[in-house]
Amino acid sequence: MRKNIFVFVFTLLISQTAMSNDCPKVLNTKLNNLTGESVDFCNYRGKVILAVNTASYCGNTPQYEALEALYQKYSEKDFVVIGFPANNFGNQEPGSNEDIQNFCKLNYGVSFPMIEKTDVVGPNTNPIFKELQTMTGDAPQWNFHKYLISRNGDQAFSFTASMDPMNAKLVKRLEELL
Repeated sequence: MRKNIFVFVFTLLISQTAMSNDCPKVLNTKLNNLTGESVDFCNYRGKVILAVNTASYCGNTPQYEALEALYQKYSEKDFVVIGFPANNFGNQEPGSNEDIQNFCKLNYGVSFPMIEKTDVVGPNTNPIFKELQTMTGDAPQWNFHKYLISRNGDQAFSFTASMDPMNAKLVKRLEELL
């Protein structure tokens, strides 16, 4: 009986370790969302992801509308947009997480996931953006830089802040990944 329990526990531990190893490096982290709930990014494996550093008071802020439209159009095909509010450029995201959430919902009807305010460049860069910069060789130069991540997390594509989310080049790459 003791041997059977030991074998069961050992097998369970091995299978849990194997499952965590299935998570792509770029997603192998947890961050909080705007309401403070923990988000395990491994839960997004198998989806195509558009990670975007956002800001509420930027010339690119109207891109929220196109990001939401893209999310609505492709979400049923295992696509997700994830916003990463950041105050790294021009002090254009000065508000609290609650301020950001209210602004996005009231002004743009944002329903895609949003992570709590974070750094996307510099010494405190969040682990996802740090890995995306390593994968693509591109770091955000301004608000609304976009990274498109493949389903298995082995590829990432970088798109500049000024590129509209509905740009034909971005949409074509998205459709190829879907």
